[in-house]
Amino acid sequence: MSPRLVIILAVVGIIASGVGIARWIIQPPLAPQSGAGEASPQAALDADRRAHREKFFGGDTTRNIRGGQEMKPRW
Repeated sequence: MSPRLVIILAVVGIIASGVGIARWIIQPPLAPQSGAGEASPQAALDADRRAHREKFFGGDTTRNIRGGQEMKPRW
């Protein structure tokens, strides 16, 4: 290959790489698609919170656990 062709290919490659990186950095935010059949993020957060409450606070509702438990020392 001639040196001129190598230089032209190198310059074209550098420009193409620069354009690709610029498009990757400056890409617009993805818009949510309505009706995609997926649950909304808020509904997913609510489900996570509900599962957390049921797991950790789903015990005896008549017992007051707000102040924490006091343990008797062992000595």
